[in-house]
Amino acid sequence: MRHAQGGGLTDAERTARERIRLQAVERFEGGEKNREIAAALRVSERSVERWRRAWRERGEVGVQSKGSPGRAPTPAPARPGSPGWSGSWSTARSSTAGRTSGGHWRG
Repeated sequence: MRHAQGGGLTDAERTARERIRLQAVERFEGGEKNREIAAALRVSERSVERWRRAWRERGEVGVQSKGSPGRAPTPAPARPGSPGWSGSWSTARSSTAGRTSGGHWRG
């Protein structure tokens, strides 16, 4: 099954994929060729080539999982009365909230 950048994998599947990459590293260190490693681990030769390049450039860290893809969640803004709330609504704004341009209350 093919997933772009590991997307759609559970943590267990991501761990299993990382285990395969680390097995490939052991084989790199043993001097095996990419084709042999790909066949033994049942992955594409292209994947082994990418892993070997990452391993050569950054060592074992280069082939480790980078975690779940996607944008990191952004924190929700603080709400009135919650920790982190500065209480900085201006009085000008709060005193005119709900009024129409003629000074009457909406309702």
